[in-house]
Amino acid sequence: MTASSTSRLLRLLSLLQMRRDWPGPVLAERLEISHRTVRRDVDRLREMGYSISSTMGPEGGYRLDAGEDLPPLLFDDDQVIALAVALQAAAVTGVGIEDAALRALTTVRQVMPSRLRHRLGALEFTTVTPRPGAARRDPVSPDVLIALSTAVRAREVLRFDYASHRPRSGSGSASDGGDGAATDPAPPRRVEPHHLLTSGGSWYLVAWDLDRDAWRIYRADRISPRTPTGPRFAPREVPGGDVAEYVSARFKGSESGDRWPCIGKVVLHLPARDVLPFAEDGIVEDLGPDRCSLEVGSWSWTALASALGRFDTEIEVVSPAELTAAFGVLAARHAATAGR
Repeated sequence: MTASSTSRLLRLLSLLQMRRDWPGPVLAERLEISHRTVRRDVDRLREMGYSISSTMGPEGGYRLDAGEDLPPLLFDDDQVIALAVALQAAAVTGVGIEDAALRALTTVRQVMPSRLRHRLGALEFTTVTPRPGAARRDPVSPDVLIALSTAVRAREVLRFDYASHRPRSGSGSASDGGDGAATDPAPPRRVEPHHLLTSGGSWYLVAWDLDRDAWRIYRADRISPRTPTGPRFAPREVPGGDVAEYVSARFKGSESGDRWPCIGKVVLHLPARDVLPFAEDGIVEDLGPDRCSLEVGSWSWTALASALGRFDTEIEVVSPAELTAAFGVLAARHAATAGR
């Protein structure tokens, strides 16, 4: 097989993987070959172990199906680079697959053409754990993620044990379901699982808790699924209709949209260029060589005032009055601490 025909097979396979059904004439046009050549190339892929069925219709077409055995995997250059980068970054995904990812990356590197090894070498990077101060999570077993995802897709009630490290005196956060201490015996949770998602290297399950009659966000690293699963359920709509916005809002402590519940505006006696790197999702406005305004939010007024204090400069509150009062609360606390 010539290099051009091999490249054409790769392109054909890549197209078949993109969508379920491809009319033959459309494939021929995309590959700039005849319909007869498309049929011949499809036959070659079938000989290599790919399950490709012919579809009915006025023009005829093809569909790539799952086979009983894993055929040789063919990737174009960009797919190989994407695969290698993803494997190298697997250490910060929050899933316990670091060793398997390293072995897979070694295998991919060994069979890479030299031109691709050079490209990947030019893209060397180091993965790091979450920044200091970020909440640490235990790795999630791939088996747990598969069990959760399977229940989500099957729309079956899920039962699981949920480990917690919070004392019962606390109310519990939106992301932990408001649990008691880990030593307290508790019946398994019964939930309608709706979405499995990842954020910042951590995995979460969004579900309707049947016993609490409310939405909950559970950390996947604390979940131990039980079998068998329960009956099927009709899925409810996540508040707001968008699961990503709903989870982002809950992480910010908001019940009404993906925005901070407390948003204030101040003037800082610092150049805008010195504030921008630390403004995160705030809005910075340049007011001159040594002044700028910052509009930013937090989950409480006291937390917002405390966060603004990190800029170590004079601060003028523009709005609202609640932020001014929060600075007064902090000032009294700090004065009492200094007095001790």
